[in-house]
Amino acid sequence: MKILLIEDEPPLRTAVCTYLEGEGYTVTTADTFRQGAEKAHDYDYDCIVVDLMLPDGNGLDLVRALKNRQSSAGIIMVTAKDALADKLTGLDAGADDYLTKPFHLPELNARLRSVLRRRLFGGQAQVQAGVLTLWPDQQRVCVQGTDIKLTGKEYELLLFLVTNVNRLLSKSAIAEHVWGDAMDVADSHEFLYTHVKNLRRKLLAAGCPDYIQTRYGAGYLFKTT
Repeated sequence: MKILLIEDEPPLRTAVCTYLEGEGYTVTTADTFRQGAEKAHDYDYDCIVVDLMLPDGNGLDLVRALKNRQSSAGIIMVTAKDALADKLTGLDAGADDYLTKPFHLPELNARLRSVLRRRLFGGQAQVQAGVLTLWPDQQRVCVQGTDIKLTGKEYELLLFLVTNVNRLLSKSAIAEHVWGDAMDVADSHEFLYTHVKNLRRKLLAAGCPDYIQTRYGAGYLFKTT
């Protein structure tokens, strides 16, 4: 899952980023309102975690801007303010949840997973795609009851394909989502071929039909029918 973290306090930003990456997320960071707004506009994210008190702007304005352009990203506000009015204002602006500083990193993770379940999977703890069953909270996948061992990137690749079933995805879109925004300036995305090949091999070996279709020169399509 691809996360944008907008936080101006360096120690907290580093701690959150390190923790979330350890939990399997792809994390992009920004430390100002302007930088966060630019990244949120230029790239797609599954969820955006934004501090409301930024040195050059109010995070609430970013929340409103995202909702005005109908962004599909989930939004979690982080604030040092504990007043009920501030929380209600943020939720009314379109945020999905909030955390008050200081907070425990596992709590942030739990709230992220909850927002992502609602946003991407209709609140369901598991996702069904043909004979595949995925548990996003556990990074687990099985074929007709048999677990498949995937690397972290292979799992993120599969989950991104599954959440975009029947949609042709370009190599650049896949690379940016799974490996981060820096991929948009990569000289080549040919490395993706190896990851798709390995993922497809593991799925086929477990008895899964070949759901991943290659569209040469265009990208990949996940299709179960």
